[in-house]
Amino acid sequence: MNAEVEGRAAAEKFRDEYRLGWQPLGDLVALIEQSAGIDVAVLDVGPDEHGLTMRDPRRDAVFIGVARTRHPMRQRSTLAHELAHVVFGDWADNTTCDWSAPSPPESRATAFARHLLVPAEGLKAFLDGVGKVKLPTLSAVVQRFLVSPKIAAIALEQAGYIDADTKGEWWSVTAPQLAVRFGWGDQYRALQADSDQRRAPQRLLARAVQGYTEGVVSAQTIATLRGITADQAAAELREAGVFPAQQPVAWADPGELPDVAVDLNALDDLLGTANDVLATAPEPDAG
Repeated sequence: MNAEVEGRAAAEKFRDEYRLGWQPLGDLVALIEQSAGIDVAVLDVGPDEHGLTMRDPRRDAVFIGVARTRHPMRQRSTLAHELAHVVFGDWADNTTCDWSAPSPPESRATAFARHLLVPAEGLKAFLDGVGKVKLPTLSAVVQRFLVSPKIAAIALEQAGYIDADTKGEWWSVTAPQLAVRFGWGDQYRALQADSDQRRAPQRLLARAVQGYTEGVVSAQTIATLRGITADQAAAELREAGVFPAQQPVAWADPGELPDVAVDLNALDDLLGTANDVLATAPEPDAG
């Protein structure tokens, strides 16, 4: 079984397992966290970094991190690509590997991402009754499934809607170009704003807020997780009606205190000795 076939089969299985049907997928961060139970974060990283997957073998905990970016379609494909590595268990102990280099696992993850985002059955249902596929159709597929024009063109070719030459002609088309040309530029800008925001893992943030309500986590901790100031975090918590618990101070009843026996004889002896010393001390010489 080659990488393309494996990737498609795994993507179809994932959709079936989590009852996603063939419809376009919405918020991928929330979907991955809620369906697969994987913590996902959108982070501030360098311009050449897109995504990574980490696993703690001791706790069998998995974490996916992706870069915040003004390229929302790329962020979605990166999320789906990293999810593929989790699905296939592409773990390795060698930290010196060049993960950007072409390899069967990378090709398989790329295929998984494409088929997860643009399922063949969903594409056929969307284009049912459409005649000749032209550039407006490409734009509609990109807008519908929120993928790059390149991924959309590959899916259209694999489904038999376009030939290799047409795919090659559309290879350099960008999502912003299609959005402006076909009237969904406002939607694309909204997608850009969303993909360019930091996001903390939801489960981690929920636990932090719970700790805040119990008075054991500060607003600064929540602010650090979210990449905002402590004042902003505190204000948002107040507006949401979330306040730290006021821990009552338990004062002891004096009647409940134990009796303490104090022996003052030693103190009396000490004071008596001091008085004797003062009484026998010579007068200072006035001269």
